[in-house]
Amino acid sequence: MSRRRALLVYILLGIGMVISILPFYWMITTALKTPQEAVQFPPTWIPHHFQWSNFAEAMRVAPFGRYFLNTIIIAVFSLIGVLITGILAGFSFAFYEFKGREILFLSFLAVMMVPMPVYIVPGYLILASFGWLDTYLALIIPWTVNVFSIFLLRQHFKSIPTALFEAAIIDGCSPFGFLMKVAVPLVKPAIITVTIFNLIASWNSFIWPLVMTNRDSIRPVQVGLAYFMQEESTNYTLLSAASTIVVIPVIILFFIFQRRIMESYMRSGIKE
Repeated sequence: MSRRRALLVYILLGIGMVISILPFYWMITTALKTPQEAVQFPPTWIPHHFQWSNFAEAMRVAPFGRYFLNTIIIAVFSLIGVLITGILAGFSFAFYEFKGREILFLSFLAVMMVPMPVYIVPGYLILASFGWLDTYLALIIPWTVNVFSIFLLRQHFKSIPTALFEAAIIDGCSPFGFLMKVAVPLVKPAIITVTIFNLIASWNSFIWPLVMTNRDSIRPVQVGLAYFMQEESTNYTLLSAASTIVVIPVIILFFIFQRRIMESYMRSGIKE
């Protein structure tokens, strides 16, 4: 690549980075402004007086502590379910030959193409018949199976030579023993990726819990933030402070594990 072409690529990447970061920068700086400075024109890019109290005020006005606790409970228990179902299903699709395996796997992949609005009404009716509405069960049980997690883990399990599996069985190791002692340690990057993606998905979940919950005591953080925005629609400093509180943990989580996520994506297509 010539220097001129490389320079053009870096300039375009830099412009894209600035466009991506600008909304977050504006949100954080607005959260640190006074109400008067937040609506000042022309706008200020750096607050004249940093109002750190806006974060404490946002936490006081709405029960964000409870929202965070609800989100953590939902994220942890749904993640446990996703890891159990994803590891067992991915391992089965990778190492076992059974009738209709490929059709079943393709059917799973087809489910990924179905948008949530299509199944949210049937889901609501099913959960209502179980009496699960406005409970943790409605927010956890439907999300203990994740098709993308099954696909990703299956791709990583397929990168393990079948000869290794057959040798372990011949030596007296059970299939479950091989899974836990050999296969799972070899696909740790994929498991970490599944963990991060599901934690982020649980943290950002909005439409499903919005429909399935009615009480503040059960709402996750994104739904709580939406109701907070309705109540404080003109208080831009508190809105920005609350949004910053909600989004910062996800950003930190991604930057900590971004290398693992990228490695997992690169390995997911090694073997079909």
